[in-house]
Amino acid sequence: MFYLFRPKGTVRFMSHRKPFIWFTVLLMVASVASLAINKINWGLDFTGGTLIEVEFSQAADLTEVREVMGNNGYPDIVAQYFGSQTQVLLRMMPREGIDSQHLGDSIMGLLRSEVDSDVEMRRIEYVGPTVGKELAEQGGLAIIAALGCILLYVAMRFEWRMALGAVLALAHDVVATLGLFSLLQLEFDLTVIAALLTVVGYSLNDTIVVSDRIRENFRKLRKGDPEEIIDVSLTQTFNRTIVTSLTTIMVLVSLFMLGGELIHNFATALLFGVFIGTHSSIYVASTLALYLGIKKEDFMPKEIEEKEGADQDPIA
Repeated sequence: MFYLFRPKGTVRFMSHRKPFIWFTVLLMVASVASLAINKINWGLDFTGGTLIEVEFSQAADLTEVREVMGNNGYPDIVAQYFGSQTQVLLRMMPREGIDSQHLGDSIMGLLRSEVDSDVEMRRIEYVGPTVGKELAEQGGLAIIAALGCILLYVAMRFEWRMALGAVLALAHDVVATLGLFSLLQLEFDLTVIAALLTVVGYSLNDTIVVSDRIRENFRKLRKGDPEEIIDVSLTQTFNRTIVTSLTTIMVLVSLFMLGGELIHNFATALLFGVFIGTHSSIYVASTLALYLGIKKEDFMPKEIEEKEGADQDPIA
């Protein structure tokens, strides 16, 4: 096995848990506050509306584009660069009675007459408000269903303290990722839903490996208090965690840098999820189990005492 991290002794993870606990608390408070104040920047998949991607012959002036659109009956249009300064993404809310083809022709006519005569349309997409609402509901239900199934799985496989820590670690990862998108106002679309589900799976895998080793060492090691046994378990699995995380990050950085704007937010969610998932496996799941009073007796098999001798019939 390749060892990137192989300490000579046991790393005292739990003795340094207090600053990481405070980091977790502050991260959760900041995420919830941002979600309450900034909300989420829902993408076209959820809000409905029309999206038009155009390419100018030279660097576009977004202020000029917005002014032209606003002066010609499209004040709600959102214009932003998409990959380069010559590529611009235009988004607008649904308009009743106007089909996407007519809307696209009208927008392109304005851009060609008042901004750049050589501007070209690269794509146009339209999502109705009803479809967008259904997608939002189904995406949320998918995440809740995934967490529910995971709750049942870990509840059956692990002692309840470890199970509770694992589920809260997953909830922590989802809330933190949502908070990041809310704080930075990154567009939240269906690809981000897929990324969130992937983060849940990645974090669960890491947490299960750590929890399994903790359970094994509680049964195998005769000496040591719960904190020492958890430190030993985390040290034994840390090399695996680091190697897995680094190889995953290498792929995600490639996607982030070279994958284009369409999967930019997908890669962003996964990159953040890898970091926060590694943190939660150590300082959320394991730390919570320690605070809940996990001990060696919780993992020992129940001994069944058998009565010696056969039952005797009473003497008449």
